[in-house]
Amino acid sequence: MTDNAASSSPLVAAARRESPPHTPVWFMRQAGRSLPEYRTVREGIAMLDSCMRPDLVAEITMQPVRRHGVDAAILFSDIVLPLKAIGMDLDIVAGVGPVIANPIASLTDVEAIPEMTPDAIGFIAEAIGLIIAELGETPLIGFAGAPFTLASYLIEGGPSRNHEKTKALMLSQPEVWDALLSRLAQISTVFLRTQIEAGASAVQLFDSWAGSLTKATYERHVLAHSARIFNAIGDVVPKIHFGVGTSLLLESMGAAGADVVGIDWRTPLDEATALLGPEYAVQGNLDPAVLFADWPVIEREVRRILAEGRAAPGHIFNLGHGVLPATDPDVITRVVELVHEVSAG
Repeated sequence: MTDNAASSSPLVAAARRESPPHTPVWFMRQAGRSLPEYRTVREGIAMLDSCMRPDLVAEITMQPVRRHGVDAAILFSDIVLPLKAIGMDLDIVAGVGPVIANPIASLTDVEAIPEMTPDAIGFIAEAIGLIIAELGETPLIGFAGAPFTLASYLIEGGPSRNHEKTKALMLSQPEVWDALLSRLAQISTVFLRTQIEAGASAVQLFDSWAGSLTKATYERHVLAHSARIFNAIGDVVPKIHFGVGTSLLLESMGAAGADVVGIDWRTPLDEATALLGPEYAVQGNLDPAVLFADWPVIEREVRRILAEGRAAPGHIFNLGHGVLPATDPDVITRVVELVHEVSAG
């Protein structure tokens, strides 16, 4: 990452447990279906195709920054995009999610997965160049999928409620499991490094489905592979680690090497901070459904979360998961303004 004004932004300061002038705010899935301008520009273009066109990636990434005044952009992409880029047969099916044509079931299947190279994702570096040119002092967050969550898609063949095939392979064939997660860690590491070298000011590792695991299982079968990614990145930019339903895993997810631990809406930020201690900033954690309530309710909840976040050595305001598609964009803008107003005061 080249030095730029974004490296001293409120988001980076909060992630580094410093003292920003106000609590920075951005939203997972802030670039997406909640925005009419997104639906317009994406019309007739498949999801993964749009993620591989630098001009579209740049435009969609910038849309919520222009509209909402958030303190960070997040690269418009998808956690399965690197798998597509290395030639795996998959697609994102509307109303379903990622669907894998040939699910992974054996060591032979794992060995057939190519390693990631920067050349396979040259379009990402090109897109980030376009984004950085427009962002100015606003930082860009890069991201990737964590090995467990990517493995779950690859083994199940798509989204899964119970992850039964994933857990069966993990527990019954540990050598296949470790080989798969090692390959996925390599893929995500190169994906993140490419984003950092192109200009990302922070990165987030999404382990969306880690909350389906017990603490012991996470620590035995998953933690080391996510830690490998964070260790390979080093301390060039702040690192955020996020999962859903991970209240019992927060300490372990921090120990994987994060600077910031993302907290979903189920765990109050002050309680999360008590668990994590002074070494980690926190991110979160308004329930996305609250944005459909009356404004006085939304304002009350935003103020509560800001108050709870003061217990942490650094707080980045966010939702406890992604923006829901039917969310009113004007409400999101009002929340950004409220966060800035209350935290600056």
